Amino acid sequence: IAAAVDAWNRGAAALPKPWRPQKPVLPVEGMRNVLITSALPYVNNVPHLGNIIGCVLSADTFARYCRLRNWNTLYVCGTDEYGTATETKAVEEGLTPREICDKYNAIHADIYRWFDISFDYFGRTTTPCQTTIAQDIFQRLLARGFLLQDMVEQLRCEGCQQFLADRFVEGTCPFCSYEEARGDQCDKCGKLINAVELKNPQCKLCKGVPVVKPTQHLFLDLPKLEERLEPWLEQSWAKGDWTANARYITRSWLRDGLKPRCITRDLKWGTPVPLDGFRDKVFYVWFDAPIGYLSITANYTDQWERWWKNPQQ
Repeated sequence: IAAAVDAWNRGAAALPKPWRPQKPVLPVEGMRNVLITSALPYVNNVPHLGNIIGCVLSADTFARYCRLRNWNTLYVCGTDEYGTATETKAVEEGLTPREICDKYNAIHADIYRWFDISFDYFGRTTTPCQTTIAQDIFQRLLARGFLLQDMVEQLRCEGCQQFLADRFVEGTCPFCSYEEARGDQCDKCGKLINAVELKNPQCKLCKGVPVVKPTQHLFLDLPKLEERLEPWLEQSWAKGDWTANARYITRSWLRDGLKPRCITRDLKWGTPVPLDGFRDKVFYVWFDAPIGYLSITANYTDQWERWWKNPQQ
């Protein structure tokens, strides 16, 4: 209180001058450097107040606080644009996935501008930078033996001549017999579903009856990472500020043992897999989308690694 009274009595002239970072904003030696990445909003809808309050506004408030503290701050965000939800929306509106992304990226950017969200850069995940960085991370995983191949049974529509993503299949729920269950979840009983478990499956695109066929996919070999991940987590939990919920969920995954996770999909809309035998596939959106934080920063500045690979600052 005494310090606040003293500052008030000395007046605004005695306050430190506000920090004006150069453009682009890059880490500065000797300063506190803060990188803020607001959760990437999905591109296939119009943002509403809940979306904005849920992630964008809270990050914006923190970014403004950091700047008031004269911390060197970069705040980036962008639309998450790959995945089956985009393809589904494109079919609904009679547009291509690219046209859907262009349309809704502009809507998102305009709405955040209207709300005066103080992004230093608002980008998107469907860029050449995203392809370059995602494929580079994939090649590094491959070279270090952290990927494996396995056969997966999937529904294939012979009429559409393609394997069907979960959202392109409907049928009867095997648990509650609801007749309009999706290939990933039943909206009536709420249970998660593997599309091949559906009774009377139907292709949403042509209404044809798909057949079960095996297809080869690539998996992230998470069990191989477990030994190195556990000590890192213990250190991070001790030093970091993890929520109780985040700790609980992570511990439960480790307790049950990590499982290999499929990182490829039989789709057209996505980052291409740069490996012979898999070039007709794309990366699964949850492998691809988090890399969007890096690629959006890379679209902002070609010196993006100074933010992402710079533990000293």
